[in-house]
Amino acid sequence: MSSAPDLPSLAERVAAALVSPRAVALLAGDRDDLPAHETLTAAAVLIPITDRARPGVILTQRVETLRQHAGQVAFPGGRIDPGEDAVAAALREAEEEVALPASAVEVIGPTDRYRTGTGYTITPIVGVVPPDLPLHPNEGEVASVFEVPLDFLLEPANHRQRTVDWQGTERTYWEMTWEDRRIWGATAGMIVNLSQRLRWTA
Repeated sequence: MSSAPDLPSLAERVAAALVSPRAVALLAGDRDDLPAHETLTAAAVLIPITDRARPGVILTQRVETLRQHAGQVAFPGGRIDPGEDAVAAALREAEEEVALPASAVEVIGPTDRYRTGTGYTITPIVGVVPPDLPLHPNEGEVASVFEVPLDFLLEPANHRQRTVDWQGTERTYWEMTWEDRRIWGATAGMIVNLSQRLRWTA
């Protein structure tokens, strides 16, 4: 009697999806008219996917006292320091912001860069982490840490496009709402891109 074949792990499924040759429609950034990546300040974020029966994604809510992006939902991340690559920066920022140990992250790799209207080119780093890690927000930067089901974030029906008048110009952005959390702007844009990459049959 032959045994059933081993199913691929979450990390293997994510890795395969990220390198799939399938054509996808991606957002280049907050707007289409932003400068080239090479002219912007390099930053990186970690997209930590929890390895559980229903995988989740760890997100943070910024404190209200920050000069930029106060109160917004974001992935752990920040500017890439001299001598760092995007992976090192994303892991360092995650450890500084929410005490997520770099050793606990199974790094899958980078996904599509995203340009912001605030002058950054962000490289998202996808990683798989154990569930229920004891995370502790850095009180100076992070108000709270929470987890959103991955399948909710990947579902296009949950992605809403909004248009507002900003400084006399019409701007369009993406948003999604999980319980009482509003996810919008660059974070939502990167999630929309990720949803185009991570398409698999359950």
